[in-house]
Amino acid sequence: MTRRPVLPGAAELFRRTDTPATPPAAPVTELPTLAAAQASPALRTSRDADTAPTAGGTPAPAAPLALVPDVDGGAPRIVVDELAAHRATLPAAAPKAPRQRAEKSRTRHEEKITVYCSAEELLALETARLTLRGQHGVAADRGRIVREAIAVLLADLEVHGEDSVLVRRLRKN
Repeated sequence: MTRRPVLPGAAELFRRTDTPATPPAAPVTELPTLAAAQASPALRTSRDADTAPTAGGTPAPAAPLALVPDVDGGAPRIVVDELAAHRATLPAAAPKAPRQRAEKSRTRHEEKITVYCSAEELLALETARLTLRGQHGVAADRGRIVREAIAVLLADLEVHGEDSVLVRRLRKN
């Protein structure tokens, strides 16, 4: 016996989502092959069986056959689809329109740096983020707040030079 695990195949793991799911038929009669379906006395139909009246006096339609792939990867099976006539009378569902994504004014950043900060600085940054959102209605993540703060400090450095906030704070430390 092999110790290698048996994993399900892609057909068992994934299903199509672009086609509507059909409810499973009530009791289904399965036959292993098309030849077995043709040889089965239960599935053989004659003109007399097709036109035999039901309780309402109308002829009973024969149940159509559907070819269904085998779950274990074997040959396809023939299945009697007892709900096919009912599904044929249902109106076709309108295809769902793909959801439009809201356009965001985010820029893609190509470069990355790592900045280490203390727990107090990180708490202050998160408090600023929550304050911006709660009191000012500005939704921004921590990275955006840091990028804006850098932009403000660099603009101040360019305009004021020696008297900028950045120069004064770096000289103090």
